[in-house]
Amino acid sequence: MSAEMQIAAPLAAALQKKGFDTLTPVQEAVLSPEIGERDLLVSAQTGSGKTVAFGLALASSLLDDADVLGVSDAPLALIIAPTRELALQVRKELEWLYEPAGGQIASCIGGMDMRDERRALSRNPHIVVGTPGRLVDHISRGSLVMDSLRAVVLDEADEMLNMGFREELEEILESAPEERRTLLFSATVSKPIARLAENYQNDAMRLNTISAREQHIDIDYSAVVVAPEDVEKAVINLLLYHDAPNALVFCSRRDGVNKLTARLNNRGFPVVALSGEFSQKERSNALLAMRDGRAKVCVATDVAARGIDLPGLDLVIHADLPSNKETLLHRSGRTGRAGRKGASVLIVPTRARRRAERVMRDADIKGNWTLPPTTDDIRKNLDARVLSHPALEEGISEAEGDLVDALTARFEPHQLAAALVRLARAGQALPEDIDTPDDPSKWLQESRDRNGRTADRREERRPRERSDFENGEWVSLGVGRRQSADPKWLVPMLCKNGGFSRDQIGSIRISPNETHVELRPNAAAQLMDRAGAEQIIDKSLYVQRVSGPEDMTARQDDGPGQRRGKRRDDGPRDRPARRERGDRGGRSDRGERRERPAQNNFDEKPARKGPKKPRGPNGEKKRSPKKQSRD
Repeated sequence: MSAEMQIAAPLAAALQKKGFDTLTPVQEAVLSPEIGERDLLVSAQTGSGKTVAFGLALASSLLDDADVLGVSDAPLALIIAPTRELALQVRKELEWLYEPAGGQIASCIGGMDMRDERRALSRNPHIVVGTPGRLVDHISRGSLVMDSLRAVVLDEADEMLNMGFREELEEILESAPEERRTLLFSATVSKPIARLAENYQNDAMRLNTISAREQHIDIDYSAVVVAPEDVEKAVINLLLYHDAPNALVFCSRRDGVNKLTARLNNRGFPVVALSGEFSQKERSNALLAMRDGRAKVCVATDVAARGIDLPGLDLVIHADLPSNKETLLHRSGRTGRAGRKGASVLIVPTRARRRAERVMRDADIKGNWTLPPTTDDIRKNLDARVLSHPALEEGISEAEGDLVDALTARFEPHQLAAALVRLARAGQALPEDIDTPDDPSKWLQESRDRNGRTADRREERRPRERSDFENGEWVSLGVGRRQSADPKWLVPMLCKNGGFSRDQIGSIRISPNETHVELRPNAAAQLMDRAGAEQIIDKSLYVQRVSGPEDMTARQDDGPGQRRGKRRDDGPRDRPARRERGDRGGRSDRGERRERPAQNNFDEKPARKGPKKPRGPNGEKKRSPKKQSRD
């Protein structure tokens, strides 16, 4: 049976009315006959039509082979989206899709009046779309009844977890009936996503509709290298060079959005801003200005731009580099949608070259490394647009004839052409002069070579060695390469916590789970003294004395070498190995206890868990008016 035959009749009519001739890969995938009423874990990229996809997938659960949705005392389906804009966009899509079926859609999003939303919920809508925090509020107040839910959809689940909505999602899913369908849509399936699916889905079918080719086929990626102080100048020149109908510029912080928006506004660009500090009304007005042509540039943070779908968005500029491949793909996915070509430009400060290479390599993107457009490049582009303007190819209308004759009789052709050029350039911002790096051709070639390497070929970090260091003592830190250990932050952290200077630090050797640091004897003693009985520095980093780097290898051969270190997102914090305890009995069936390496090089008894209680002259305990500090 074809995918088209699986579409419910009222939804098929809505698609036909909307002008849908074919379905996208994700829409075809969710209509596969073998799915039935199973839960789904779907990988779908931004702009792939996934909103319509889960709308089609829900039809079998909501309609029950009927053509019209019946009256219900409570919502039948719940859609959870990470941001207000995406939730409103989802509601808009589902309204036209379920209109022939008589579907009623309500939204519950932050920034809106709770009273209006409660009234909308009291009208018993069939589908509710909302953001996690607001949905939890309605559930706790009793205005959102979950008893009749047949399906729950998590849209862009990876982004909701990144934004810290894990607890809210778990509370919503636990409030929903156990006998329900759970459809989870995510651009990437990370470990947290996999755990969420395992805990709240039942025998989910995995659908992957993303391929490396499809992910980037309609987007031209490029990386533009600039000096750190020229980032804003590069943004201006790129906007002038591309002259896109709509452009989206990403900043990582709100203050960066405000600063860049003011700069562009002063240069004459029609610009709006989006960030989390804006009210819902302000955000809606900004998007409306982009859609009706009053603004051509939108400067936004990652969270604020999530779910934005702007017509004619042909250019995405990363003024601040994305932190990982997911952010890069989500940002760039705002353009190149529905078969339309788009451009995604990363502005790379010279000092952030390697970070940009890593993010692009992880995302399997081989962009074009180049320099920012110069003043001459921009002027040539503007001149080419004037020469190719459609008005020059059109004939003279009857209403224009008299004025054309008067102009040609009064002015010379060159004078008329000069006037045309001045009119075409009127109101345009002037390009910026940008300094290029020394020997740019060599730099660009090195960047191309590095960017072409495969993701599996990662260079090992070289240990930090010092040849002028003698009689050093070694300490082990409970953080390694897997926790992003790097001498750039380890050295100042040790100096701060140990109270010594950089010249007291020798070699640094980083392994997957531990880091060995060579210190001068007085610095090692001072660091361990400040670590205290619990051997903790920097609030949560475990430190201990070791005989040398070979001790690290021996411990790692026995098992996981990680001691107590920085808290990680994907599991509980590891604890330091326990010291030997007396025989508790009942362990004969567990075999002989394996010997662990010593925690330090001292022969005295293990330190007490707390300071020794003070005693009087006759041995009686004294009461301390204040608890003693362990420092």
